[in-house]
Amino acid sequence: MTPTIDAHVRLDTHPTHPSAVQAVLTGTQARVALMALEAADWSVAATNVLVLARIDHEEPYWADDAAKHLTAEGITVEITPRLQEAIDEEWTWPNYPMPWCTRSEIREISDQAQKIHDAIRHGHLLIHAHARDGHTTVAVGTYLHRGDKSVYLHGENHLRQVADTFDSPAEALVAFEKVHAAEMRPGPPPLTDTERAAIAARSVFDITTDKSERSRPEPETVPVHLADTGDHDALLDSFLDTHREFERWRTWSDDTTHAIHESQTLRIERVHETQARETAWTVAAYETPVSDRIWHLTATSDTPAPVLQTLLIHLGDGDGWDTSVDGPVDEKVVTAATQPLTEAGWKHTLTGHGIRWTSPDGEAGVQFAPLTAQHAQNSATWTIWGGTGPDRPTWAITASPHAPSSLLAGLAETLALETGTREVQPGREHEARLTASAPAVPTAAVGRPASRSR
Repeated sequence: MTPTIDAHVRLDTHPTHPSAVQAVLTGTQARVALMALEAADWSVAATNVLVLARIDHEEPYWADDAAKHLTAEGITVEITPRLQEAIDEEWTWPNYPMPWCTRSEIREISDQAQKIHDAIRHGHLLIHAHARDGHTTVAVGTYLHRGDKSVYLHGENHLRQVADTFDSPAEALVAFEKVHAAEMRPGPPPLTDTERAAIAARSVFDITTDKSERSRPEPETVPVHLADTGDHDALLDSFLDTHREFERWRTWSDDTTHAIHESQTLRIERVHETQARETAWTVAAYETPVSDRIWHLTATSDTPAPVLQTLLIHLGDGDGWDTSVDGPVDEKVVTAATQPLTEAGWKHTLTGHGIRWTSPDGEAGVQFAPLTAQHAQNSATWTIWGGTGPDRPTWAITASPHAPSSLLAGLAETLALETGTREVQPGREHEARLTASAPAVPTAAVGRPASRSR
């Protein structure tokens, strides 16, 4: 009979990372469970809290495997319903480069890639050099304390494989340089977005706070157009982790991420390092992979997180294909796009540039320029902004004439009805002029959560 150990493990989905799993340990012998999970490469994130964050997004499967082993050792394990749902979910990688593989074979390949990643992360595999090879990354390295076996690695994330082995680092480097001399760079390659997300998931549970942290005021609730910018990169990571129909790739300069739908007709570009009020996002839709753009949209780096979250939700829901390609943008389209503003009582005026809707506090607006709508590629036919006006906004979104009215209506509804959070700054309650000075902090968008789909 298996002895009972006074340890309870509660397994649940991670609060911020879409596929990661957290374990909360209780009981006088919780240390036994902790050691078992650490041996399975779970990471300690806080006292009696561990996180499993992998680069192959197979955390639910391995969490279930860990639960079975813990139970066999006499440890009580609880799996929450939402994690159980993720464990039971059937999914596969879109456009997997080895379509002949079964689901279990794909998982085995991914696990080997995970082991390579872990060996690098723990310092057991020293990477000497890397290079770009077409659309992927190659590298050469040596396993320490394992006979000093040197390896040639091909691919990234869950597709990284050992493509060749060598008897010594010198032999490996000579062979690598012979093929990749022009692109060869010393050391390991830059972290991928997936690797960054896993690092963030493992470090999110920081429960060490000092008195100054505890005395900081809670973020204040504000109209959504005044909300903090939040972490745009984290929003993109979450979107791509839950919408596997989009393929991600990052430029060699590491400053831009592209997300392309499997149909090749909807594309998202995210420029990571931008100055205030500069374009950080570009979305473009095409009728076919080789046709001209049907519509496109841009967003600046200071766009509030809830507004950007709404945009991504609509793209994930398929609103990128809800277009009005034929004919001019008529009154019906404009009415549909702005109806939430009208219903919320936003002021409606005619200006020299077109039709403008302004929020009750005068610090946000939407403008439609009918003259520019005659040119299909004009990106400023629609302008959504926060600030005193569209000429010098705090943040802005611009869209071409045929941007989907359902997407525009969704953004309008968010502006008109939803709220967000903003970090309170000293004196803000007394000086209105400080309202735009808050630094960006991660915020949770108020509204519909992103759907979980693989």
